[in-house]
Amino acid sequence: MSTTTQTIFETAGPIATLTFNRPDARNAMTWEMYDALVAACERVDADAGVKLLVLRGAGGKAFVAGTDISQFRSFGQPGDGVRYEARLDAVLDRLERVTKPTIAAVQGVAVGGGCAIALCCDLRVATPESSFGVPIARTLGNTLSAATCGRMLALLGPARFKELMFTGRLFSAADLHGAGVVNRIAAATEFDAAVAALAEEIVANAPLTIRSVKEMTRRLIAKARLSPDEERDLIELCYTSDDFKEGVAAFMEKRKPNWRGR
Repeated sequence: MSTTTQTIFETAGPIATLTFNRPDARNAMTWEMYDALVAACERVDADAGVKLLVLRGAGGKAFVAGTDISQFRSFGQPGDGVRYEARLDAVLDRLERVTKPTIAAVQGVAVGGGCAIALCCDLRVATPESSFGVPIARTLGNTLSAATCGRMLALLGPARFKELMFTGRLFSAADLHGAGVVNRIAAATEFDAAVAALAEEIVANAPLTIRSVKEMTRRLIAKARLSPDEERDLIELCYTSDDFKEGVAAFMEKRKPNWRGR
């Protein structure tokens, strides 16, 4: 087992687990935690004995409740938002490219960056109380990268993706199970067993078949994505706006933002 102050990495036979370990902050992601996620991906790929990676949140009330918002207060240049999205993209891209299958074990909320992480995994197991969403249209007034949009589009379809983003509401595990996005739903008392059963079913099968299907799927979906130059104007539009500054201030002050569309 490997433990930092904010994550726990452990293996049990062929299954590795990374636990996001800030339960008092609903496992909101710091850059230390994002770096630990990348490190976990590297360890899993380097260890021939590991056949599958599970991601989960500590405490049972949240998978990951987004990214620490305080860092956005310093944003003021056109490139700040672009660099932030590029850095987050690099983390998610590394998770997407893990050669072993990944399962997001979601208890509670998977919001913002947490939703992006969960949807970047190959499969998702959730409790009935779990919810997923990216409520930035209600909170911060920023936007997503083309790669993150592409992953969500592939899973949700255009209409459901737009509803998720336009309304800013959270979708329940039942909503996404019906849409084929959540693979299994299990009560909290049966959750660990359900995750383990799915993981064990997968690791018993031919690893090269699984690896090839996973990578083939990634390549097919990636063909629909924009280049960084094609997305830059849209990211800058939001991150350099007065609305974004207002959204961050309102979030930190725990009040409703006053949107002006500029």
